[in-house]
Amino acid sequence: MSAATALLRRPGLARIRGAGAPLSALCLGFVAVVVLVALLAPFIAPYDPNAVDLGNALAGPSADHLLGVDASGRDTLSRLVLGARTSLLGPLGVVVFSTLAGVAVGTAAAWRGGWLDSVLSRSTELVFAFPGMLLAILIVSVYGEGLMAPVIALAIAYLPYVSRLTRSLVLAERERPYVEAYRVQGHSGLQICLRHVVPAVAPVVLAQSTVNFGYALIDLAGLSFLGLGVPALTPDWGRMVFDGKTAIQSGYPLSAIVPCAAVILTVVAFNVVGERQADKVARRDR
Repeated sequence: MSAATALLRRPGLARIRGAGAPLSALCLGFVAVVVLVALLAPFIAPYDPNAVDLGNALAGPSADHLLGVDASGRDTLSRLVLGARTSLLGPLGVVVFSTLAGVAVGTAAAWRGGWLDSVLSRSTELVFAFPGMLLAILIVSVYGEGLMAPVIALAIAYLPYVSRLTRSLVLAERERPYVEAYRVQGHSGLQICLRHVVPAVAPVVLAQSTVNFGYALIDLAGLSFLGLGVPALTPDWGRMVFDGKTAIQSGYPLSAIVPCAAVILTVVAFNVVGERQADKVARRDR
């Protein structure tokens, strides 16, 4: 069984395959819209996301405020739009750092083997055994609130997933005939690895990283909900849910439901896109 097929069968990974290309295209389009909104957020947000109007607190949807306002009188749509930037930037940092480091560690372990493989494999297993959220909470408690500390903590926590997948892929790839052919032609191991082996395993790693993006988004939103993420005045979907708790108790749940829906839909979209990519690679390998 190929590593791409193994990725599809990983416990806990949603398998939404029956809907086929239409669902994948719909989710890809949704991701594109969310990214575009995040990029253009300052230009399309109708109001200052931190503008307080206590006289209009918890007002429902209207022509002026399409999604209503929160308990502080801040426009929910504006905070949702600006929050897309922060909510996507954090997971992007987690995925970039964990993927680059995980590919480097996994490739080195598989390509060199021996004692280096043992040391790197045991090290990643040690990190894998430590809960990512607990590590993030620990680092945030030491360095204070902000985006950088949770991103670094979760990148370390996600590194073993990428590293183990990369190691299994490279171990299989190094046994292929073309690797020995390049050796015979005088190419160094480093050249073969960087120019041919790593690009060959990149599609599966990219699929895993796409799925990891959704998981990282949930984790960072959870930290913001706990008050351990971005500062209070920074628009963020997780922080919006935290701020909306009092509104729910008062019978006005919209300011909390809207960011919850944004998180859920974005995570599902990224998972479907990543899974479809892995499915394509698995069919190609077969």
